[in-house]
Amino acid sequence: MKELLDLYQDKAPEIVFNWKDPETDAEGWAVINSLRGGAAGGGTRMRKGLDMNEVLSLAKTMEVKFTVSGPAIGGAKSGINFDPNDPRKKGVLERWFKAVSPLLKNYYGTGGDLNVDEIHEVIPITEDSGVWHPQEGVFNGHFKPTEADKINRIGQLRQGVIKVLENPKFSPDVSRKYTVADMITGYGVAEAVRHYYDIYGGNVQGKRAIVQGFGNVGSAAAYYLAQMGAKVVGIIDRVGGVINEEGFSFDEIRELFLNKEGNTLKSENMISFEEINERIWSLEAEIFAPCAASRLITREQVDKMVDAGLEVISSGANVPFADTEIFFGPIMEYTDERLSLLPDFIANCGMARVFAYFMERRVQMTDEAIFNDTSITIRNAIQNTFNNNSKKTNISKTAFEVALKKLV
Repeated sequence: MKELLDLYQDKAPEIVFNWKDPETDAEGWAVINSLRGGAAGGGTRMRKGLDMNEVLSLAKTMEVKFTVSGPAIGGAKSGINFDPNDPRKKGVLERWFKAVSPLLKNYYGTGGDLNVDEIHEVIPITEDSGVWHPQEGVFNGHFKPTEADKINRIGQLRQGVIKVLENPKFSPDVSRKYTVADMITGYGVAEAVRHYYDIYGGNVQGKRAIVQGFGNVGSAAAYYLAQMGAKVVGIIDRVGGVINEEGFSFDEIRELFLNKEGNTLKSENMISFEEINERIWSLEAEIFAPCAASRLITREQVDKMVDAGLEVISSGANVPFADTEIFFGPIMEYTDERLSLLPDFIANCGMARVFAYFMERRVQMTDEAIFNDTSITIRNAIQNTFNNNSKKTNISKTAFEVALKKLV
């Protein structure tokens, strides 16, 4: 696996597009690792301090993810080094998407990512730049559909990603009009845990869980884990967190979900970040869902969680460990050898799978069909990993080996 990984990591990306905004100090990169299958896909993120290496590592991660989610295309990513809270953000995004629109028309498909919203920013701004849909390049480069077929499938994509959830099984409150894009990634993170216990043995019911991050992914993962009977004992967010060693009830987690402000946890019982960061890693818990930013989890935190009985990690964040390597650095390898680590490209592939699902011909557009498709995709990937290694350790190593054999 290490030889395959080195070959894959060391190979230079096919395309690196660098942009400097003429009106601000914003700088952006679109990195296309390869045009496997004629196209590449990956979201657009924005944060202060982002650099090209971060975008490259995420592009390579996306290519591995597509071996699970489909379609069989290359990985890509866009990143803009700019403060997302700056009032000039909209103008920066408008100029960025205009600059990359030739890529988006021909062979690159994008979507929302960290600090860039799929529905309110990516879709309308790319449309204003003359792109039919942010995934148009994947259609043209990979599927090469007829004009009529392209119109039909882009219609499915447009309708499906922003579809308002009507089934109370999938929506915390149908009157709030949560969409597929709001909930699907966190749903996949929780489903990965459920399938892990089904396949490797055990039951998610009654297991204690820690969730890191309470944005779209973390809050949805907490909601669905609680819905399936897990007891969330701690949530750590950027500004603080909450702890209940007996486990929050499903109704309490639902209330936390409904009361969050934007992507931030809000609670009367919030404790400071310093205090939660001191306490949470030693809580007794079997499940950990890291759903915050990349490269945060330290070896010391892993050791504390292992000592407290941790069994499985389901990665909502891309590359959640504080390694400098693109993939599978020493902290990730150390963790993989000590417990069951479900890798990000399986656990958080929900949105990528939704895009792939809607690109197929005339699919069902019900909540059940969309969410079940993501669940089955994740289950199949975990089952395939189990078939290659039935031990509860080195799951990520095995999953990478399976994926990289398709790419190298």
